[in-house]
Amino acid sequence: MQDNKYKQHTVKLQIIKFLSDGEFHSGEDLGESLGISRAAISKHVKGIQEWGIDIARVQGKGYQLARPMDLLDQKVIQASATVPVELIPVIDSTNQYLLETFHQRESGCVCIAEYQSQGRGRRGRKWQSPYGSNLYFSMYWKLEAGVAAAMGLSLAIGVAIVDALESLGARDLKLKWPNDLYYQDKKLAGILVEMSGQTGGEAHLVIGMGLNIDMRVGDNSIDQPWANLSQVFDAEMPTRNQIVIALIQAWKQVLDQYEEQGMASFVERWNALDNFKDKPIKLLMGNKEIYGIGKGINAQGGILLQTDQGIETYVGGEISLRKA
Repeated sequence: MQDNKYKQHTVKLQIIKFLSDGEFHSGEDLGESLGISRAAISKHVKGIQEWGIDIARVQGKGYQLARPMDLLDQKVIQASATVPVELIPVIDSTNQYLLETFHQRESGCVCIAEYQSQGRGRRGRKWQSPYGSNLYFSMYWKLEAGVAAAMGLSLAIGVAIVDALESLGARDLKLKWPNDLYYQDKKLAGILVEMSGQTGGEAHLVIGMGLNIDMRVGDNSIDQPWANLSQVFDAEMPTRNQIVIALIQAWKQVLDQYEEQGMASFVERWNALDNFKDKPIKLLMGNKEIYGIGKGINAQGGILLQTDQGIETYVGGEISLRKA
């Protein structure tokens, strides 16, 4: 099981919990609390820094995080969730974990993590996953209607994410076809829907999301403009636990609606949130580029493009949308 696989991280996770208050903690005090030497603490801190956590060490004072950390709490989340929630602080990939274990789970169950070592996005891209800075969230869903009905699912989930964040006070959120959440023309979150085969008529889907919450400025490994959720609230930002609880509720509600009514019931709402509606865009399909004006989506979730030939529809597959 995943928990056993990551037992070697127990001490690192305990150190992070101590440091999460943003105060100084001496190596001696940390070692005493955890029953290990100061040298062992120093070694573990180096390992923690490899997870993307900024820890300062000041002579005579000890270790301190660059800023306090808002850690996820499984008990708090589970108390408000209607589906099973598993928090695995350090994981390869929340999507991969559910893909490998879905047969022993109920539809709607959720896996969340503080850090992913092999987070992935669409078309095999690596998803940057520093510890505690963002949200790595996956849900297993058994779609009774089968594979063919799954085509517009990432679009419906985009609507669910906006619904959840707006319920907490977020503003000016937009969607980009087929699987991104945007704020002020910058990427805020990505959605990845993966399938683990089909038995009979039903499809077994894992829907993953990486949401930037407090990503460090100056991360040069990201090749497109990005935003943090911390920019999106006028008032104080909700805790990460509150965000997870709202997401679980919104995803389940939208997936139930999707199951009953299909993609057509989300078209109007999605089009109202379309970041590229009536704007010049290009679609990248392999080596081919198609230019036009974005006209939202149709009832099947296909992107509508106004070109010299009229309105053309493009559906799924290996298509990327860019601003022209």
